[in-house]
Amino acid sequence: MDYTAFMRIAILGAGGVGGYYAGILARSGHAVALLARGAHLDALRARGLEVRTPEEKFTVAIQATNDPTALGVCDVAIVAVKTYSLAAIAPAARLLAEGGAAILPFLNGVEAADRLVESGVPANQVLGGLTQVSVVKVEPGVVERKSSFQKVTVGERMGKPSERVRRIVEAFQGAGAEARVSEDISADLWRKFAFIASMAAACGLARAPIGPVRDAPYGKVLLARAVREVLAVARARGLRLAEDEESKILAFIDSLGGGMKPSFLLDLEAGGPTELDDLSGAVARLGREAGVETPVHDTAAAALGVVRPQTP
Repeated sequence: MDYTAFMRIAILGAGGVGGYYAGILARSGHAVALLARGAHLDALRARGLEVRTPEEKFTVAIQATNDPTALGVCDVAIVAVKTYSLAAIAPAARLLAEGGAAILPFLNGVEAADRLVESGVPANQVLGGLTQVSVVKVEPGVVERKSSFQKVTVGERMGKPSERVRRIVEAFQGAGAEARVSEDISADLWRKFAFIASMAAACGLARAPIGPVRDAPYGKVLLARAVREVLAVARARGLRLAEDEESKILAFIDSLGGGMKPSFLLDLEAGGPTELDDLSGAVARLGREAGVETPVHDTAAAALGVVRPQTP
């Protein structure tokens, strides 16, 4: 695939994260196509995509379809669905990969790339990727970035950083995101996992945003123990992480606005499916495989999994 200055980019998953990156990448000149459905698809076709941020608001015309075959040949396909929808979107990712696209998953957890490969996506086409951003779809055709940050990390799952990774990172940088090439994407994924799984566990159990959790008598103890468990599992699985990873993650959690809610809590409050199995559930499962005790995440997985809606 020829990674020229401007790329053909498919977005599989037109919710908050997928919609937001589709908007800024399209505005910066890339040919972007969104896989969407229902009222969201109708709005995108009729009015374009409206993007709201703390700094501005803009609307961009964008190709949108509910047919993966209409996406054509792409340089890169960004998978931006929730983890519970990964199996449903995997055939579209496989189709695009077979046409030459690099597949870049932006999902919570640490197992998305492996699951894509298990679903038949060619392993050499699957990159490692993560994003740190708070975005919501506020109505059909409209997404809003709530966070001041919009960070993207991309890396090869095996081997050194490649030209395709550098070109993808440059595309995000040109669109205004804080993007970087990863030398060790597995370690980067686990760092984010320690943050997001611990936030989800603490805020989910409390049914509260991060501010009240931090301010509770043992709130910071809960957060520290949750983070420590994830890092212990990572190290037991052979990940090389710095000694001060825990303090860095907790410092970032301390820096968040008090009203910040992890996406897990938003899903929980909405009464729909959640990513529990790929957050605390995965920590508990992978911890057992590695012989590491994970009592905080065991508790979250058990308590938050008692009443579960059916995954669509």
